[in-house]
Amino acid sequence: MTSPKPPRNGPYREYYADGTIKKACRYRNGKLHGACKFYFNDGRLWAAGKFRDGKIHGPWTWNRKTGGRMATGSFIDGKQHGLWKRYQKNGKLMDEGRWKDGKKTGAWKIYDKAGKVRQTKTFK
Repeated sequence: MTSPKPPRNGPYREYYADGTIKKACRYRNGKLHGACKFYFNDGRLWAAGKFRDGKIHGPWTWNRKTGGRMATGSFIDGKQHGLWKRYQKNGKLMDEGRWKDGKKTGAWKIYDKAGKVRQTKTFK
């Protein structure tokens, strides 16, 4: 019989088969906790944010593989919360609005390719 591995603690990295960094995170008592970064297979940053006790928590950013920002937003205990923005491939805003406890709330603006407000939707 083999004894179970102790829970992972501290910094942890994963790599693609070619040795390029894939993930750089921190663990506490076997759960993701603290800063975490994910990378595309070419080594460029895909996403960055934090975890708390195994749940995604706090501000996050995501980037496109082709370059430029894809989205920004925050979480509280694993649920989307606060202002979120998504971007078009041309760098202009795609949409923006607020989340509360994992649900869209209030006015959300949707933009056209030129970055001008095309529509506003309201969520309760």
